[in-house]
Amino acid sequence: MGDINLTKLDTRAPKDLDKTAIKAKTEKLVAELGELQNLLFAESKHAILVVIQGMDGSGKDGVIRNVMSSMNPQGVTVKSYKAPTAEELSHDFLWRIHHYAPPKGMIQVFNRSHYEDILITRVHKWCDDETARKRMNAINDFEKLLLDHNQTHILKFYLHISPEEQHERLSERMKDPAKMWKYNENDFEEAKLWDIYMQMYNDCFNNCNKPEWTIVPADQN
Repeated sequence: MGDINLTKLDTRAPKDLDKTAIKAKTEKLVAELGELQNLLFAESKHAILVVIQGMDGSGKDGVIRNVMSSMNPQGVTVKSYKAPTAEELSHDFLWRIHHYAPPKGMIQVFNRSHYEDILITRVHKWCDDETARKRMNAINDFEKLLLDHNQTHILKFYLHISPEEQHERLSERMKDPAKMWKYNENDFEEAKLWDIYMQMYNDCFNNCNKPEWTIVPADQN
């Protein structure tokens, strides 16, 4: 993919895409995923780890709900990573991650992930650059370990939205009763650090890109 710079990548879908056609194609793909899941489980030789990253309001929950809805819930697990607990902080940063690595035949989805430990931690200077480099190396080794020793195929997605779209979505959470449960006043404070987050994401993508990241324009659902 070469050097990744989010500021040069569009957050909106190409203008020539037909939304109706895309939705129809997506429905077929989602149905196909359900069939492929059956084969994955029956064979039990491989596992799938789906990593979804994105700024607050980028649509991570919606993607998981819409894409995974056709699958057998007995074969899919979703783990949403929040701030680490005191117990988790007393271990190495990957300790809480490795526990949720998928067994063969299963699909594991990470809503946020081990990458938070080289993103938000650097934005707030809880982690210096030297430590971040060591963590990047550890992440690369960890992901290679999952593939080499458990045949875990890792799919990494970043939902790419603009700061303007993020502000609109965060504001909507205060007005829409169906979305109020997502509201967190701290999200607006984090949004002020947008440029620093973009720098840290760029660094993350360019140093931890095997397997490669897929950057998804996400301003339009």
